[in-house]
Amino acid sequence: MERLDKGLAFLLQYENVAWYDGTVVRILDRRVYPGKIEYVVCHTFPDVTQAIKDMVTQSGGPYVAAAMGMALAAHEAQGKNGREFADFMRNAAFLLSHARPTTSAKMVAITDDCLAVALTAQASGAKADEAVFLHALDTVQARYQKASLTAKYLAAKIPGQGTIMTQCFAETIVGTLLRECRNRGNGNLKVICAETRPYFQGARLTASVAKDMGFDVTVITDNMPGYVLKAKKVDLFTSAADVISMDGYIVNKVGTFQIALAANYWGVPYFVTGTPNKSHPTIDTVKIEERDGNDVLYAMGTRTAMAGVKGYYPAFDITPPKLCDGVVTDKGILAPLDLQKYYE
Repeated sequence: MERLDKGLAFLLQYENVAWYDGTVVRILDRRVYPGKIEYVVCHTFPDVTQAIKDMVTQSGGPYVAAAMGMALAAHEAQGKNGREFADFMRNAAFLLSHARPTTSAKMVAITDDCLAVALTAQASGAKADEAVFLHALDTVQARYQKASLTAKYLAAKIPGQGTIMTQCFAETIVGTLLRECRNRGNGNLKVICAETRPYFQGARLTASVAKDMGFDVTVITDNMPGYVLKAKKVDLFTSAADVISMDGYIVNKVGTFQIALAANYWGVPYFVTGTPNKSHPTIDTVKIEERDGNDVLYAMGTRTAMAGVKGYYPAFDITPPKLCDGVVTDKGILAPLDLQKYYE
């Protein structure tokens, strides 16, 4: 198998996202990277579920972790009879896929596929955990392949020696986009990353990937994009999406909407990467996750507000289709109000 993480940053190597080794799942702790390189070791699938809830891994990481968690669940279920095995695995699939509410529809598709593989393997006498692991690995390969195709379309929109602004951590698409730009001779591309509090994914993760891959990268605070777009002559703003509803709305890390607004004002195109989600025919079907408000009262473990001050933390915001110049997919770039074409 030719691994599709070849040439990508440390953070995007398969073993450094989430990995089942036959007895446990190891997940690189993105909450502390790059300051520390630590792995959360999960001995049970509920441990994986909790790690996803606790933001040990973010962006595309939870999808890999959920699949690897299903392999671990199959390992835990060894020795159970057919009915008990099936019930155990169905429960694991539900809990892993619902660890975080906004992305549960996409997670269900992953865990249900793993469930089917596990049940087939168990019925045939094969080792279910090995079967699920190999399926999970195939799924990761397919996602990286999809990101690589998407990157080709997005890279074509970036001028030589241009400047792009990103939001949060688009994970695989960041690495594959930079790899594609480098392959096209656009290795002088400049990247500007908004920090994205309270977990600072842009500063710690996106910037680390860009630096690791040899690109010029600059971090700005979350309240600077409106000024920086013009001052630094940004050519393109791009983000991934946790959900792209079929009516063209983009659900992504909170702060995406305000950058899209500023980009629209300055005439900077905004291209989102991702797959339109048929599970969400309209934006009304998406539940915006609200996390612990205390998270915004701290910066990397240091409290920044007086005791008694309250915090509010919606994890995502919603960008309307009129602020998006195109949805970049593995099949091409689509108009936000014409997403049904993806499935045609």
